[in-house]
Amino acid sequence: MSDLLLIDDDQELCELLSSWLSQEGFLVRACHDGLSARRALAETAPAAVVLDVMLPDGSGLELLKQLRNDHPDLPVLMLSARGEPLDRILGLELGADDYLAKPCDPRELTARLRAVLRRSHPVATSSQMELGDLCFSPIRGVATIDEQDITLTVSESRLLEALLKQPGEPLDKQELAQIALGRKLTLYDRSLDMHVSNLRKKIGPHPDGRPRIVALRSRGYYYSL
Repeated sequence: MSDLLLIDDDQELCELLSSWLSQEGFLVRACHDGLSARRALAETAPAAVVLDVMLPDGSGLELLKQLRNDHPDLPVLMLSARGEPLDRILGLELGADDYLAKPCDPRELTARLRAVLRRSHPVATSSQMELGDLCFSPIRGVATIDEQDITLTVSESRLLEALLKQPGEPLDKQELAQIALGRKLTLYDRSLDMHVSNLRKKIGPHPDGRPRIVALRSRGYYYSL
């Protein structure tokens, strides 16, 4: 049973989602503001977090920043009643693993949560992958460059692992989305591109200045040799 922390000020929605998710095998704790959420996280780190963008005592995006600092590999799924593209982009830029607009179908939320939880416990074929100056541990979700450890989110870790398995070979966006997000991309869905952008910023270019991750227009991405 996966321990889930649901952070949303809509108490009626929390009761509905908690009831549904409990029936689906999740152990749900609900918080309705940022302060109680921080206290709950300090007591026990959950298996995953569902976080609303708008909280009564601050922005959920600010709480996401703190989560990424304190729990970099904790799966986080963002919710927003507004469903604004800017909210989605900011959430993904700050390291959210996935994003849903409210009102959301509880069945879709359950599917997204199960996908991100599966990705947070990958079955790695080796304890470490090495290519040039980059070393990567799929199990730890940590890349090392110049003896500096770079902690990756669940989605970033899955992306890098997939690209390193086939260096120099382009991977289709839909294939990468299935690996990194556990789902297919929908029309105008830029979630994968945002995760790739975050990963690029974290690992930087090759020592000679070439990008490590190369985009092929309308096709996909590959890790350059």
